[in-house]
Amino acid sequence: MATFTFATLSLSSSCLFSPRAPIRYHRSPNQLRLLPLKCSSSSSEPETSTSPTDWTHRLIAGVAGIGFLETSYLTYLKLTDADVFCPVGGGTCSDILNSDYALVFGVPLPLIGMAAYGLVFGLSVQLASKKLGFGTNKSNAQLVLLGTTTSMAAASAYFLYILTTKFSGSSCSYCLLSAFLSFTLFFIKLKDFGLQEAYKQLGLQLFVVSLVILTLNTSYSNSKSASSSLAEIELPYYTIDITTPSSPFAKSLAEYLHSIGAKMYGAFWCSHCQEQKEMFGQEAAKQLDYVECFPEGYRRGTKMNKACIDAKIEGFPTWVINGQILSGEQELSELAQVSGYSESVQPS
Repeated sequence: MATFTFATLSLSSSCLFSPRAPIRYHRSPNQLRLLPLKCSSSSSEPETSTSPTDWTHRLIAGVAGIGFLETSYLTYLKLTDADVFCPVGGGTCSDILNSDYALVFGVPLPLIGMAAYGLVFGLSVQLASKKLGFGTNKSNAQLVLLGTTTSMAAASAYFLYILTTKFSGSSCSYCLLSAFLSFTLFFIKLKDFGLQEAYKQLGLQLFVVSLVILTLNTSYSNSKSASSSLAEIELPYYTIDITTPSSPFAKSLAEYLHSIGAKMYGAFWCSHCQEQKEMFGQEAAKQLDYVECFPEGYRRGTKMNKACIDAKIEGFPTWVINGQILSGEQELSELAQVSGYSESVQPS
């Protein structure tokens, strides 16, 4: 009987005999034949680590998500005509967000920003999960993402120019936050592409930047009221007569608010302030402790008077009652409830 010796081989992958396939050989030692062999990787565990590109897209999705929330809040305020809460900037922040520059061809700028952030968020999530929809391949999705973030950075640069030239001396925390997020998204995506690959797409980026600037310039040049923006004109101080009569309840409430030191802060051009006074009526409005924040009129760079600055007024009208701050127009019943007014409680 022939004798065989098997040598041990050192390979990067291990070859295993199939358990169901026996070793077959001829009696002649020169004609040994092995059937069959099954080769597997030396590491039998699957890859579970996340690639750097996936983490980049997750980071982009997170930043875009913050921007989407911010612009959604501003869009809601714009569509409902509600007063914006400005943590920094006070009334000037509200003036900027309600100016003619906050519209592009009649479309609220926050709504456009919300759509852009939403697109970036959706594409980034799909790229990170490697599940692209609508038959889009990875290469096209990357180009759309680069083009979108480029347009957002270009628009932010344009609006920063508007902010510094048309609204000098004013502050808008939401504008600055959106610009920071847009530039962050652009530079993250640019780094993800790599300088060489991004250079190949330089033509696309220049076209996008040119298109954004041309669109914005056309929108604002065609706006008939753009030149009459609050940042461009000078408003002399004026007053508007109150024509509605006061009810007994309104007169009693106004007298009570005056007795407890409640104050209403406003601006002479503010239509909501005028409507609030009309709620009280002609006689009762005279009893209110009303503080005008721009008693000398308004012009570019004008700041609120010291009383309004000390009270940290952020919009008009603003009520300060027993240390509680109420923003916007308030129903008389709401003012009565907050102040503790009742028919049995009359000022002395």
